[in-house]
Amino acid sequence: MTEYLIGTGGWGYFKVPSKPSLRAYSEHFNFVEVNYTFYEYPDSRTVERWRQTVPDDFTFTVRCHQDLTHKIGLQSTDEAIEVFGRMIWICKILDAPFLHLLTPANYSLDNRKIRQARDLFSTANWKGVQLAWEVRSTITPKLGDLMRDMEIVNSVDLSREKFPQKTDIIYTRLFGKGRHNIYQFIDEELMEIDQRILKAEAKTAFITYHGVRMNSDASRFKHYKETGRFLPVSAFTGIDSIRSALEEDAKFPCTKTELVKHQGWKVVDLTIDKRVHLSKMLSKLHEKTYGNIQEVIKELEVSTLE
Repeated sequence: MTEYLIGTGGWGYFKVPSKPSLRAYSEHFNFVEVNYTFYEYPDSRTVERWRQTVPDDFTFTVRCHQDLTHKIGLQSTDEAIEVFGRMIWICKILDAPFLHLLTPANYSLDNRKIRQARDLFSTANWKGVQLAWEVRSTITPKLGDLMRDMEIVNSVDLSREKFPQKTDIIYTRLFGKGRHNIYQFIDEELMEIDQRILKAEAKTAFITYHGVRMNSDASRFKHYKETGRFLPVSAFTGIDSIRSALEEDAKFPCTKTELVKHQGWKVVDLTIDKRVHLSKMLSKLHEKTYGNIQEVIKELEVSTLE
């Protein structure tokens, strides 16, 4: 049976009144991917405070600083080894089993760069920490060999692609099918992610949500795994759920095309048990400019009766 570690990229957006974000987050989730370390180098007291804030059985993983993956490159230089060492040091304080590397799509891993990466990984002291590597360029046979030789986990976005083979460990960072991280998952998409994990027959799955609705998406997936049912995304159903979604940030006057583009990624509750992307409902509108939300709602009310 697969052990699921479900969480998000960072805890800063998890807000509970009069309670620190990380403490509140750790009372709801059992796992987080530290996003801060991709941009900054925290001092030891900060990292120790993170560890002390959460329960003993709470799991951290750490994102590698972009200096290594986007600036220096994966090569065996003193600077690269120093950054790698600092990241491993943070992992050890947090008792984090994984350091996550992300190399961008324009970081083409040709044979020379693969040799450099092998030299770096062979030289650096991992201290028992395992690597998960999200390669956004092509994984060539030689790169695959490197990852197998070094027991590096291939980190893939299971909301966009299947895992290529059966594996003991899955590490997936979920962004969805929208632009950048602007997306929210419907029930069927969360179920598809789960099926891809189950088909891989993994012993452990590290699952991190990264969209603009990441806390909701992760909570709904967690609830589904615990109960077999999905939570609603709002306090309303039908037209009232659509109105609530538009009232968040829709700007008028606005055309149908603009509404679909900027609002269609959101999920609304048609009924207690049925959710759809707002684009499915907005596609029923006529091609014209709408002056306010009420005009949109009035037309959708008519269309749902037809």
